[in-house]
Amino acid sequence: MKYEVLLFDADNTLFNYDQAEEYALQQAFQRFNLDYNEGWLNEYRAINASFWRMLENGTIQPAELRYKRFEALFENRLQVDPVSFSEAYLSKLSEGRFLLEGALEVVVGLASKYILAIVTNGLKEVQLPRFQGSPLSKYIKTLIISEEVGYKKPDPGMFDCALKAVHHTDRSRVIMIGDSLTSDIKGGFDYGIDTCWYNPRGLLNQSGIRPTYEIRDLHELLEIL
Repeated sequence: MKYEVLLFDADNTLFNYDQAEEYALQQAFQRFNLDYNEGWLNEYRAINASFWRMLENGTIQPAELRYKRFEALFENRLQVDPVSFSEAYLSKLSEGRFLLEGALEVVVGLASKYILAIVTNGLKEVQLPRFQGSPLSKYIKTLIISEEVGYKKPDPGMFDCALKAVHHTDRSRVIMIGDSLTSDIKGGFDYGIDTCWYNPRGLLNQSGIRPTYEIRDLHELLEIL
């Protein structure tokens, strides 16, 4: 086998983050007796994506990201405390243990042959309960959360922490699998490990970042590996 260690991103690679996000936002709106519609979800997703890019770039800290995205969402429209709303949202997001189609089957198929780990830029209070409450925790024993270790993808420190956690040093035997070109694939490439871009929607890659492999379906991993 070419690889010994498989590093997986969590959200929208194994976990259905879009579904969890929609559930959490809807529940938080309900908690504050606010009228919810899909327009809020679409607007929030655009704002949230921009804040996570700032986190990747180091221009905002996780503690600020938590509430500032809701501050931006509600600005001059709804009289809601963004900190309180954030707490309600994150509580519900931590319950969103929805998996992508094929994720469990693929992980089960790989677990007996490889060392598996999840490497995520998510928030600890969200990612830890989601992971522990999901069936994946039976097969994946290592979870690296950026907020816990003080690094975030694509920072090489994040990958250092992952390999240290699984007691592995040979980068030629490691592959990073994820849906984000800017964090998962760029991070893996810069660190000197192979990468696999999970691209289920067939997006055009105009980033200049070149993954080792590209897949549309998680089951393709079983063929590659």
